[in-house]
Amino acid sequence: MGLRLPILLLLLCCVSGLPFYNGFYYSNRPNGRNLANGYSEGIFSGVKLVVETPEETLFSHRGANVTLPCRYHYEPALASPRPVRIKWWKMSENGVPEQDVLVAIGLRQRTFGDYRGRVHLRQDRAREVSLEIWDLRLEDYGRYRCEVIDGLEDESGLVELELRGVVFPYQHPQGRYKFNFHEAQQACEEQDAVVASFEQLFRAWEEGLDWCNAGWLQDASVQYPITQARHPCGGLGLAPGVRSYGPRHRRLHRYDVFCFAVALRGQVYYLEHPEKLTLTEAREACREDGAQIAKVGQLFAAWKFRGLDRCDAGWLADGSARYPVAHPRSNCGTLEPGVRSFGFPDPHSRKYGVYCYRPR
Repeated sequence: MGLRLPILLLLLCCVSGLPFYNGFYYSNRPNGRNLANGYSEGIFSGVKLVVETPEETLFSHRGANVTLPCRYHYEPALASPRPVRIKWWKMSENGVPEQDVLVAIGLRQRTFGDYRGRVHLRQDRAREVSLEIWDLRLEDYGRYRCEVIDGLEDESGLVELELRGVVFPYQHPQGRYKFNFHEAQQACEEQDAVVASFEQLFRAWEEGLDWCNAGWLQDASVQYPITQARHPCGGLGLAPGVRSYGPRHRRLHRYDVFCFAVALRGQVYYLEHPEKLTLTEAREACREDGAQIAKVGQLFAAWKFRGLDRCDAGWLADGSARYPVAHPRSNCGTLEPGVRSFGFPDPHSRKYGVYCYRPR
């Protein structure tokens, strides 16, 4: 019997399908539970691995530094620390593939892609594995997953990051419905913005955005927000809401686009000038003032977050003429706040001033 026991134990170690032993016996995955967006647990040998992340969405702005919180612990608590592997990645969304952000084992960390040099694992407290992101970019918003891997057991939590911004409809200089999807992406980027997501458009509709022209969204669907039902916009029989044409062909179909611009670090201002300017003169006037001619997304962001209010129409970088009204009054167009547009006038006309942007 004394010889049989060691032989039996040796054979058991070699049988596939048995739990891997590294100090704990791990149960199969179904015993783990995802309790909520910000809380998940896995159970092994009566010990729970629990990952905690915030359930509420985190809001920040471009250029800022932000920390995505993530902690883990064991229940019951363990007497000694255990080596774990940490992985952060940005989840797939609106056709954009998932992106690895950071992996870490102990003090060793590796970052990936556009996040290289901008992220770091924060470990100020025991079992804290929060992700620090520096100099936030427009494309950084989305859902991030924090995964803690202990042997064969892994649990994760979700953190949602949103940038404070404003959705605005954008049209081609030649008129309505001229952009295919790829051209729409480029048009938003040229105006210091990105194509809006459905969630961003829906939030804008909840805040009162009403627009009758259909536009591209980030997932290549085409939709438009209506707060007041009317005949030219789907008829009176449809309730207010975000109307959808569904997914469209990215190259063949043409529409307007809804762009998303985030809060600014710089300043947008109307340049006081003794006379009205052509578009070329407007560009030069901003340069002489130590600035650059503002883009459409920058003007919308200044109106939304800085309360920019001016009744004077001015040139913008795309050749349009617009003005922001935060406090409606009878001599400044309709009695609704917003950015008014004169379209794309003759660039040689001297009817407008200029809005400049000075970075900080």
